[in-house]
Amino acid sequence: MKPQPNVKPVTTAPRVVSTRPPTAEERRRAQRVLLRIRVVVQVAGKASTHEGHTHTVSTSGAMLVLPEGLPEGTMVTIENPKAQSKVEARVVRPPQMSHEGSLVPVEFVSPSPNFWGIFFPPATN
Repeated sequence: MKPQPNVKPVTTAPRVVSTRPPTAEERRRAQRVLLRIRVVVQVAGKASTHEGHTHTVSTSGAMLVLPEGLPEGTMVTIENPKAQSKVEARVVRPPQMSHEGSLVPVEFVSPSPNFWGIFFPPATN
């Protein structure tokens, strides 16, 4: 058997572990979907309602577009008139203004993965 000249064993490079903080998308508990659905929002303890629509939805809440903002911590009932269903939610951050109105982020008080009437594929993180 003839020796192989100048052949070095194959080595793999050490795996580098990233220490960067996770992005907002990686931190999310639920996948978001752009979906415009008409909603009626009633603030707890008040008789008046706010009509608006969704900007994005997830299994745990939504970003709502309403004519006026609601303060963080406000408890609301969201009605999906098309599905004829309601769910309790809480405003999780102060609203932001957009060209469409106030963007109001809400989170369901209890899990309601079927409230929006769409299928959410499992997360692939």
